[in-house]
Amino acid sequence: MYTLLRRHVWPIVTLILISNSLCLGQRISGAATLKIDDGWNERIYAINQLEFFEDSTNRLTFKEISKERFQQFIKIRSDFSKNNFNTDYTYWVKLSIDNTPESKKKWLLEFYDQSIDHITAFIPDGTGGYTVKEMGDKNPFSQRLFNHKNFQLLLDNNEDGITNFYFKINSSQKADIRIALRSLNRFVHYALSEYFLYGFFYGMILIIAFYNFLIFLAVKEMKYVYYILYLLSVAFYAMSLDGIGFQYFWPNSPGWNAVVNGIFSFSIVLWAVLFTVRFLNTKRKAIAFHYSLWLSLSVKIGLFCLGLFVDNKYFELTYFDSIPFLLILSTSVFLLIKKYQAARFFVMAYGVLFIGISIKVLANYAIIPHNTLVYYSLHFAFLVEMVLLSFALGDRIRLMKEIRDKALKRSLLQYKENISLKEKVNKELESKVSARTAELQTKNKLLETYNSQLQEKDEEIKRINALLDKDNWKLKSSIRASFRARLTQKSLTLSEFREIFPDSSACYRYLEELKWGEGFRCRHCDNSKYGKTPKVFSRRCTKCGYINSVTSGTVFHGIKFPLDKAFYIIYASYITQEKLTLDQLATTLDLRRNTIWAFRKKVQTRIANSEESDPGWEEIVQLEMVDY
Repeated sequence: MYTLLRRHVWPIVTLILISNSLCLGQRISGAATLKIDDGWNERIYAINQLEFFEDSTNRLTFKEISKERFQQFIKIRSDFSKNNFNTDYTYWVKLSIDNTPESKKKWLLEFYDQSIDHITAFIPDGTGGYTVKEMGDKNPFSQRLFNHKNFQLLLDNNEDGITNFYFKINSSQKADIRIALRSLNRFVHYALSEYFLYGFFYGMILIIAFYNFLIFLAVKEMKYVYYILYLLSVAFYAMSLDGIGFQYFWPNSPGWNAVVNGIFSFSIVLWAVLFTVRFLNTKRKAIAFHYSLWLSLSVKIGLFCLGLFVDNKYFELTYFDSIPFLLILSTSVFLLIKKYQAARFFVMAYGVLFIGISIKVLANYAIIPHNTLVYYSLHFAFLVEMVLLSFALGDRIRLMKEIRDKALKRSLLQYKENISLKEKVNKELESKVSARTAELQTKNKLLETYNSQLQEKDEEIKRINALLDKDNWKLKSSIRASFRARLTQKSLTLSEFREIFPDSSACYRYLEELKWGEGFRCRHCDNSKYGKTPKVFSRRCTKCGYINSVTSGTVFHGIKFPLDKAFYIIYASYITQEKLTLDQLATTLDLRRNTIWAFRKKVQTRIANSEESDPGWEEIVQLEMVDY
């Protein structure tokens, strides 16, 4: 880590210190008139060293200001600072210069604060009159004397005497009024050195952004996108502060100067919060700070909307802008205390940035004195922070790699243990399989012995079954004869009849035997092959698909009461010697008299239409089957 800091950060510190030495120059004590001398190259006047008048009415004109009697009101106020600047007033600044015509140098005046809205310069023309020149960031960049971010005026040092320069200044934000008198060579040297430092600063941002873009292409993690957008926001915010953006990006749109500062300061906070939430995983590791960060971002969004739609003053750098970064720093410190190693460089990065922001805020409100090092403090803080955040991202990758390597080592160790265990299990399984195989072979031999015995038994059973089939056929013939004999008895009671037909299923089986005992025939197509149907005691023709019911074609087709009762009605009405009346049948069978009468009439009609003069039981049961 020390080597990285020495290699990358120390050159930045050196360049900033060089810039500070280049820009400080020689400051003068309070003096009303400055005499040009080739013995020095630069003098810088701060606001408390300048003669000025604060016009609270905003009505005074240059003619009134330049009058002799008004000069007593234009004076040096050593206690005045940027914090006393009132954006609602007009400031008239007077600078007296004692010319030296024999000077061999070219001289110019320069205003440091490039964010001042309006500067009207009244320049002596050598004849007692004045020429007027408009400057300020409300004018197009092309109107400036040099292509430089600050405002400059060339001095006419050709005649002896004291010349008085007047400047009318108005600004919508607190202006840092500093006037530098320097030689042209000093200005060129200063400008080149300053722009070199800017090039180094913005070049570093581009390099870091491109480096992280390459890492993003490799790892595909969104936090790198957030960080790249954060870097670009920092670059454009810095450009809006130091005037580089106005010079190179929107030189013909001075109106943008009032809003770009606020837009990119909001963008910095937005991407910084998103990057922090993603990088530190605050939702899981620091939930209280997680919601605090989102709350601060919500407030910043509100201020941004007010600045965008209500008043641009909300865009100015305020004390609130340091709150999100203070929360980011606090979150990283909290996680570092909790031994979260990825937060190490994060703490350092945002610690440096928070110091830089604090210095900038204090300087903007004139709480601390303004100087070049203070002016560039935020640039320096941003640059060091970006380098440290890059280290943080790299350190996170290194930690992830260490975790991955440890996991890989654990996996390899576990893999070796698994292989060893697998070999041990395989050996045990092989021994068990061998023992089991021998056991199975013994049992197979035993099964073969049993199988041969079973085959012998099977042959014996087949022989016995053949004998049984023969005896069964004889028995069935005997049963059928006995069954017919019982039905031909003329005095069976209901209970005796139910011993023969105990329920409807017995009746259906009896009809099935009568109807299809010698083979199936379809009523429609005379096909002899059939298939099963969902209903019992019915068969589906395989040819025409007609479903043949066991009762179809008989007197029992379509009856609404149990089949065993229908059988008994036929027996009691036509077979038995003592015929039962309708009332007796209705009482015995628990049926309605009309139901019995209708069924008897149906049977009687079928008997009358049959060829049998005195049909028996089977003939009556099979009535209408002749149509089949």
